Amino acid sequence: MSTTALLTTSGSAPPPSTVGRAAAGRATWRTVRYVIAIFFVIIVLIPVYVLLVTSFKAPGDAAPTRAWALPQEWTLENWNAAWTTLWPAILRSFQMVIPAAIISSVLGSLNGFVLARWSFRGANIVFACILFGMFIPYQAVMIPLTQLMIGAGVPSGVPSLILLHVVYGIPITTLIFRNYYASVPHELVEAARVDGAGMLRTYWSVILPISIPSFVVVLIWQFTNAWNDYLFAVFFASSQNGPVTLALNNLANGAMLQNYGVSMAGALLASMPPLIVYILLGKYFVGGLMSGSVKG
Repeated sequence: MSTTALLTTSGSAPPPSTVGRAAAGRATWRTVRYVIAIFFVIIVLIPVYVLLVTSFKAPGDAAPTRAWALPQEWTLENWNAAWTTLWPAILRSFQMVIPAAIISSVLGSLNGFVLARWSFRGANIVFACILFGMFIPYQAVMIPLTQLMIGAGVPSGVPSLILLHVVYGIPITTLIFRNYYASVPHELVEAARVDGAGMLRTYWSVILPISIPSFVVVLIWQFTNAWNDYLFAVFFASSQNGPVTLALNNLANGAMLQNYGVSMAGALLASMPPLIVYILLGKYFVGGLMSGSVKG
């Protein structure tokens, strides 16, 4: 019972012992929460620690029996070898994920606006059909998808991967933007219509300027998904024109299989871009998700 409640019911301040026990209970619970949080942080960081220390070990020192030990001799040779092998694939990944994220975000924004604010007959059916694409396993359509891409004459490598990530990104981007635009006050769209603005004019002048939070969400989402994708890369690219995930797999399973240090350094290099994106834009990602969850 709070201090205010005790004052209301009894007309006098609670005994000091009661207030002290309540404060001690809150302090204990706060400490327990901190301990639990620190425990889970340690669990998450254990693999990162092994990756990091192994990446600085010499070939003879990077053995499974010494996975937890610090390097006997710190070296950057593993990082140099991993960078020399992976940097062309890292460049190709950037060439793939940046246009794929931007194009799918723009298309999702247009779809979301039309479905949320420019309703038409059968809009809910169209939206359901778009969302259905989110629940189709990629593995189930890989063979017909490969035949379709070959028949359409789309070049393998970066062009194919851009097209695939744009198409498969449209359902989730449409969902996020539709939910966000549904929370926009209806009066904004009606005011634009009264002023004579059409659909595209309303979108460009009224909706797009307030869509930055959702664009941040979908850009981060699409960037990360496209960067970490491996299945599409296996079917529609090769080691010569594929993204960094394919090159990293070849690095780990190639001639340097026993050189764990190079594999660990390569894994860290491949994971840095999405990690940096989340560090720089993480707070905007959470804020963008929350902005579409509250009705205006």
